[in-house]
Amino acid sequence: MKPYVDGFKRRGIDAVAVDLPRGGAERAVPVFIKTSGRGHDVIGGGQSFGGRVSSMAAIEADFGGLVLFSYPLHRPGFPDQLRTEHFTRIHCPTLFMSGDRDPFARLDLLKEKIKLIPKSKLVVFKGQGHGLLAVLDDALDAATEFIHGIK
Repeated sequence: MKPYVDGFKRRGIDAVAVDLPRGGAERAVPVFIKTSGRGHDVIGGGQSFGGRVSSMAAIEADFGGLVLFSYPLHRPGFPDQLRTEHFTRIHCPTLFMSGDRDPFARLDLLKEKIKLIPKSKLVVFKGQGHGLLAVLDDALDAATEFIHGIK
C-alpha cells in the first residue's frame, strides 16, 4: 500500500496503511476500525481485500466515504459467489475503481451491484486487471477529486 499512501500524501490527503490479519474479512474489520478511526471525518478504503474489509467496517464505523481500489466482487471464475451481502447497509458515498479485465470483478456484475449503495460511483480503467499500479496516478487523481467532493 506504500505507493497508494505516498500518492495520497503528495495530493495533500492524510493516509495510512492498515496491516490486516489474514483470514476472513470479518476478523479484519475491528483491526481496520481501530487503526482508521470512526465517524464522518474518516474516508475508509483499500485495495482488493483491504477494500472489502473497509466496506464492511464502514457500516459499523459510520465513515464519511469509501474509496475502493479493485474491489474483489467474487473469486475468479465464481461470479455466482458475490461479496455484496453488506452493500445495502453502506450509506456513505463510495467510489469503486476497477480494471475492465479484473478477474475478481466481472464488470457487468460490478456495474449492477454498486447500485445497492445509494451514493456510489464507478471508474473503470481500460486494459487493467486486478490491481491499478500501472494507472495509479489516474486512480489517485480520481480518488482525490471524489474525496474533495464529499468533504
